[in-house]
Amino acid sequence: MGMGWVLRRAGLIDDAFVETASQLVFRVALPTLIFLNLSQLDLASVLDLNQLLFALGVTVLGFGLLWATTGWLGLAPENRDVFVQGAFRGNLGIVGIALCASLYGNEGLAVGSVLLAVLTFAYNVLSVYALAAADGGATPWREIFLNILRNPLIISIVSGTAVTLLGVPLPDLVVDSGDYFSALTLPLALLCVGASINRQAWRAVNKLSSWSVCLKLVVLPALYTGGAVAMGFNDLLLGTLFVMFAAPTATVSYVMARAMRGNSELAASLVALSTLLSPISLSLGIWMLSSWGFIAPVP
Repeated sequence: MGMGWVLRRAGLIDDAFVETASQLVFRVALPTLIFLNLSQLDLASVLDLNQLLFALGVTVLGFGLLWATTGWLGLAPENRDVFVQGAFRGNLGIVGIALCASLYGNEGLAVGSVLLAVLTFAYNVLSVYALAAADGGATPWREIFLNILRNPLIISIVSGTAVTLLGVPLPDLVVDSGDYFSALTLPLALLCVGASINRQAWRAVNKLSSWSVCLKLVVLPALYTGGAVAMGFNDLLLGTLFVMFAAPTATVSYVMARAMRGNSELAASLVALSTLLSPISLSLGIWMLSSWGFIAPVP
């Protein structure tokens, strides 16, 4: 991320590169990484329905509380939807998945991929509802579900799971070629995240954005993770839940806010501020969970 910021300021990469590279990661590299790992893993050993239901339940509950609270506080419509989306929608496809893989290897990547599928579905539905409701328009449910069905990450998860369940062997050529693409994912994605942090986003940082980021990185992850501990989750299941909950605000929230007439400057500041601070909050959270014995000590 730091290198992405430096290269952008040095003029070696620009907006066109960031846009193209981001599309490459989202549509090719990351789906390939997820597909290959799911297709070569025993899903029965890592899939936990209780974890999925818990993650979905607290996400919907958190959104409902945020939506009700911001309505009670009387936030302006163009700020309300962006504030709520910034506080609950995490960057699972890059930061969340990267940390799942870093902490637990292929098992973590598999668990994180299934969480990604479930939470991406919830995020899309809830985010579009918030943007449409705050704008006073009708919620475009048909468009929501079509976008979900066309999402490359969802397609890769479904296809990788199908290959595993059916026991279809993959040719070495496919696996080797896919490995090259998947190796692009994390370095290229993080370069783009760092390069996307600009001065315009920092100008929009204010009390409202600071509160939203505090909720995203500290308050909600603490509440959700505490609930997970109380439910008996630990180690792999708890660690993957935490990093998914504590991931910084998803960059797509800015795109959606801009497309649906939300406060796009506020959305950009949420992405920038949460991305900059998340290495600190994530590292502290992982260290605390490890020190307290809830997850295996991380090297």
